Amino acid sequence: MTRTKSLAALLAILVSSTALVAPAAAQEVGKYSNVQITGHILEPRKVEATDEKVQGLKVPQGFKVQVFARETVNPRILAVGPKGQVYASRRNVGDIIMLRDTNGDGQADETKVVVNRPNAHGLAVHEGKLYFTTIKDVYAADIKADGTLEEPRRIISDLPDAGQHPNRTIGFGPDGMLYISVGSTCNACDEANPENATMLRTKPDGTERTIFASGLRNTIGFDWSKDGKLWGMDHGIDWLGDNDQSEELNLIVEGKKYGWPFIYADQKINPQDNPPGEITLEQWASTSEEPALLYTAHAAPMQMAFYKGDMFPEEYRDDAFVAMRGSWNRKPPSGYEVVRIRFENGKPAGIEPFVTGFMSGSGDKFEHMGRLVGLAVAPDGALLFGDDENGVIYRVSHDGSAGSAAAGQTAPQSADVMQAKTASGGETQMGKQQTPADLAGKILDAAKAEKIGVTSPSFADDKMIPSRHAESGEKLSIPLAFANVPSAAKSLAVLVEDPDVKENPPFVHWIIANIPPDMKSLPEGIPGQPKLLDPEGVIQGANSFGSTGWYGMKPPAGDAPHHYHAQVFALDTMLDVAPGAGRAEFLDAMKGHVVGYGELVGTYQQRAPTEARAATKTDTKNK
Repeated sequence: MTRTKSLAALLAILVSSTALVAPAAAQEVGKYSNVQITGHILEPRKVEATDEKVQGLKVPQGFKVQVFARETVNPRILAVGPKGQVYASRRNVGDIIMLRDTNGDGQADETKVVVNRPNAHGLAVHEGKLYFTTIKDVYAADIKADGTLEEPRRIISDLPDAGQHPNRTIGFGPDGMLYISVGSTCNACDEANPENATMLRTKPDGTERTIFASGLRNTIGFDWSKDGKLWGMDHGIDWLGDNDQSEELNLIVEGKKYGWPFIYADQKINPQDNPPGEITLEQWASTSEEPALLYTAHAAPMQMAFYKGDMFPEEYRDDAFVAMRGSWNRKPPSGYEVVRIRFENGKPAGIEPFVTGFMSGSGDKFEHMGRLVGLAVAPDGALLFGDDENGVIYRVSHDGSAGSAAAGQTAPQSADVMQAKTASGGETQMGKQQTPADLAGKILDAAKAEKIGVTSPSFADDKMIPSRHAESGEKLSIPLAFANVPSAAKSLAVLVEDPDVKENPPFVHWIIANIPPDMKSLPEGIPGQPKLLDPEGVIQGANSFGSTGWYGMKPPAGDAPHHYHAQVFALDTMLDVAPGAGRAEFLDAMKGHVVGYGELVGTYQQRAPTEARAATKTDTKNK
């Protein structure tokens, strides 16, 4: 949706109900709702960041704000190198700059362009390399002794297409893996590409990409706490009114879903649409994690960092800071500040303003002197944050006086009060869906069941599966045919697994269940909806990539042919499993109910290099 910039233009979606605040299970909202929503489009006027205005910025007692660098044009994401150099991406310029404070006075005295790439955005430093993203690509470049870069190598070339949220961000977790935040293409919609609105995870070389968590509209800012947990600030849905959707702080756990686009905040329902495939709003809510904390709607959280320095007072250690870019569709405006997330005993206890004074005005007349984006902790413990409109990077330091931070905060609390809610199930531990290494048929002792005939019009037993079923092909699910289904069967279930993967075998490619026992075949190319419309009641589970439905073959290039076991189970019951559940949940539900079993094994080998590797070789050759 194009954003209108006229001051105080009024958005009015006028119908007849205010059911938004009712409990999720009690509401009948969605595609046929009548809900009144009133909001505003109000974008404050920009003013220059003069010395006088900078001196007016407010921070807690004992802290000081100064300008680290001016005239940087468009600094977005910040990252700090091994020798204290600061990297800043400039999306609108199409490059990355390096800034250095060579004399230790807290101001950059050297600025240099280190790489040119259109749409450069996310940055991360890891093991002597600077990693950075564009819309569809991830690059890695060795850092030279002087902080400049060797020629970047493209390690990923096929991230999802852009849309409303093209700004990918990245970070390395304690596990040494690369995490990539991919925002949604829209405000609220059913995405066609399962990698949109997710947190992805890959190896440092860009291989073995999976969906780590989903239902995240746009988690630009994320970082790991000292106990290794991943926390992220997600952008709320627009057009739900001035006070909805609140910005979310989420504990991001592997395999979990976070509600978007149908459920938001503390189990509120988005009245704009219903989930696909006959999934109810109540079912969607039951599989969605609630946020740990909520903050003022439309504040627009950007880069986030846990404080691991030693300059700030002890009570700030292991808290997190977030740059809030600021609203364009709220009256009064929100954001335009740096906030502190207080943690107590490893749990978030509240969100409070830390640097304020970028916004002024009242009524219909507001002005700002900065829209904040990047934020990082410098080696000396100072906090850096940047404004991409006035081109200023700021530095917050502390004078080291004992107890000064506790003496009282000069930065006033925002007029828009922070909303806090402890997430239910927030302490859920990470866990792989495909925990058992054995194939499902062995786990369920299916050898004792009646024999089911399983064939496919696409491939014969122990023969190559056509490339149209692979991820590099048309991504079509394999067709299967069944014979000799036991008369006691009430439903069929199919699990397709690859036990030849090197890590965490087997890799689950497909789970589909509650197939009518008189259905003699599954057609090619079944859509990836959690619940199918035809035949009614058929559900699909999560594959090991993290999406729902079929995930095509994608073995590493150069591997010997992998074996893909299409296992068919006849069950004496219909499975009571949530659509989109994982392998473990389906296997638990199937135990004791298998009355028939059959298997078809196909092979597939990735003979050609992957697209990313091919692109890297092409770049190297051309340069």
